[in-house]
Amino acid sequence: MIVDDQELLRNGLTMVVRSQPDMEVVAEAADGLSALSALSAPESRHVDVVVMDIRMPRMDGVIATREIQRLDDPPKVLVLTTFDLDEHALAALRAGASGFMLKDAPGEEIIAAIRHVHRGDSIIAPATTRRLIGRLVAKADTDPDAVLKVLTEREREVFLSLAGGASNAEIGVELFLSETTVKTHVGRILTKLGLRDRVQAVVLAYESGVVTPGDR
Repeated sequence: MIVDDQELLRNGLTMVVRSQPDMEVVAEAADGLSALSALSAPESRHVDVVVMDIRMPRMDGVIATREIQRLDDPPKVLVLTTFDLDEHALAALRAGASGFMLKDAPGEEIIAAIRHVHRGDSIIAPATTRRLIGRLVAKADTDPDAVLKVLTEREREVFLSLAGGASNAEIGVELFLSETTVKTHVGRILTKLGLRDRVQAVVLAYESGVVTPGDR
């Protein structure tokens, strides 16, 4: 589903997605309220990924993302933003988005991002994402040791690399582990910390002071 109040951008994204043999745009919406209504309709077609604009009339992308998470079997949400340091983008991550991309990113990068979130990954690698989180996340009173004590030594190493924005492959190279082993560790970390995905892990790492801006 493509959700944006600008028809021209919706049409452009739709063309990019439909150029892929294994992708299909099954719905479009001009604002969050229309998107939520379409997703909730009994006759709606199954949506795997919602590409969501942040700033829209009636219901913005942050509120829409939060409401989508309350649906049964909610789709993944990939947020599009105009500015790479947008407080609304951080709010969308908190609301349940799996990551964000800049609106002016090349089509192939947006396609790649859609594939990433569809398979359960999160878009956290770009430096802009780390800068956003590092600049805007206000530290909570959480004790870093309280977060880390539930993890094994190896899981802590993986968590710190993950929090710095490293992919599973990059973590594997850094820690001399197979990508499959890293994926297993990441799954256990998310379960132990009660987190939904890698984006929440990054936010928690900054909020708790486990890592601080500039650590990586």
